Amino acid sequence: MIYKSLKRFLGKNFIFALGLGIVLVMSIAALCAPLIAPYPPNIEHLNNILEPPSINFICGTDRLGRDVFSRLLYGGRISLWVGFVAVGISISIGTFLGLVSGYFRKYVDETIMRLVDVMLCFPSFFLILAVIAFLEPSLANIMVVIGLTSWMGVTRLVRADTLSLRERDFIASARLAGCSTPRILFRHILPNVLAPVLITATLGVAGAILIESSLSFLGLGVQPPTPSWGNMLMEGKVAIEIAPWLSIFPGLAILITVLGYNLLGESLRDMFDPRLKS
Repeated sequence: MIYKSLKRFLGKNFIFALGLGIVLVMSIAALCAPLIAPYPPNIEHLNNILEPPSINFICGTDRLGRDVFSRLLYGGRISLWVGFVAVGISISIGTFLGLVSGYFRKYVDETIMRLVDVMLCFPSFFLILAVIAFLEPSLANIMVVIGLTSWMGVTRLVRADTLSLRERDFIASARLAGCSTPRILFRHILPNVLAPVLITATLGVAGAILIESSLSFLGLGVQPPTPSWGNMLMEGKVAIEIAPWLSIFPGLAILITVLGYNLLGESLRDMFDPRLKS
């Protein structure tokens, strides 16, 4: 019975099933990299430098003789880790500020919204570039900087829902029952704003992966020899004419992963939108 219901649900939501399938496959492949990868990511096969894809090296080797497939798997762990942590930071900050802004209104709301406006005046990617330029390029710095510069949209979204929810009867009943403000915010209002936050978080992972890849491609992100999809692209551009697989496979990994999260996020948005329900 459960199997039939699940099959019927996935059949009606093909885009959701496709996006979820891509995300699960890429995530499992990255998490199980030590078990799946045929070679350690940094071991050099000096007799197989720039070898094209073959039986021994599925995605070929780079200019140091390292297996590209193994580096893709380990690089996926970096990209997904950055995406999840950065989004976790931005969602936490944005949700908290949105709840406070929408519930208390007046001066608190004005202060937080003006801060959001100031942050939105700066293009996010160039702001990240400027901050990273003054810090040592590292995985921790990348995750924190991306998280601290991408919470504004979440704040606006949660604030709008909170402004509406605070006027509902169940919130008035909670006040009359003597519930404290933190209890009202986190027990009664927060669960009702989680759906749009979940959608934003899903789409945010895709954005964070793109930003990390861009920073690594520019040499400001994850530093070699640690593999990431961005720095693999950077290394591949040097030999793109004689070894195109060095750029093709990392590019496809980024494309497929970002596509999966975007499909998943858009399908969740359609599922949670009451206007699209028949």
